[in-house]
Amino acid sequence: MLPTLAAVVVLSLAGCATGSAPPPVDILLLGEQHDALAHQQAHREAIRALAAQGRLAVVALEMAEQGTSTAGLARGASEADVRAALRWDDAAWPWSAYGPAVMAAAAAGVPVAGANLPRPGMRAAMADTALDGFLPGPALKAQQQAIRLGHCGLLPETQIAPMTRIQIARDRAMAETLARSAVAGKTVVLLAGAGHVDPAIGVPQHLPRWLRVESRAHAPEPPKKDYCEEMRRQMLRRSS
Repeated sequence: MLPTLAAVVVLSLAGCATGSAPPPVDILLLGEQHDALAHQQAHREAIRALAAQGRLAVVALEMAEQGTSTAGLARGASEADVRAALRWDDAAWPWSAYGPAVMAAAAAGVPVAGANLPRPGMRAAMADTALDGFLPGPALKAQQQAIRLGHCGLLPETQIAPMTRIQIARDRAMAETLARSAVAGKTVVLLAGAGHVDPAIGVPQHLPRWLRVESRAHAPEPPKKDYCEEMRRQMLRRSS
């Protein structure tokens, strides 16, 4: 399944080159499971394929904060320079997993931009009730349920709405970055978790309707560890 995503991109590009397919999408959202290395490898190949066809405008990342960019770097910049430009947090996002895709874009002279909501904005988002209105009612409830499940049912109910607002604010920040980066005739790619690329509740809900958007997410894999048990232990340590 996983190499299929890159293969689909390659075939789509080949069709564009021969005139047998419509123009490329403006925005391509690639969703991953964060601990699935094969997903990240497939995304690297998709980026390479788009770059080889000259159709890659920008690579935007959930893994770096909005306002960071490699646009000022020379083509062929070193990994150290790229990481510094993106203010990369290796503790949160292992460079070994994401670096290959980032460097594939950088090597092709394609800017890489952080798209995630900066950390200081998250606290403000928790109290911003206006964010509740940016999703239709059923989508808001679905996003709230995703927050419950994503936190293993361990969050107090009073925290569900504030945590959902952070998620909405993050999706809106990513959408703003993508819309601002759009280039006619080329494709902006977002690399993000699968929930962020969900058309029903994620980034697509906040993109301008005039943009042609395609969202692709991998099927989930068995987790590499018991994240719920780890979260329980963390919460016990905090409460003790």
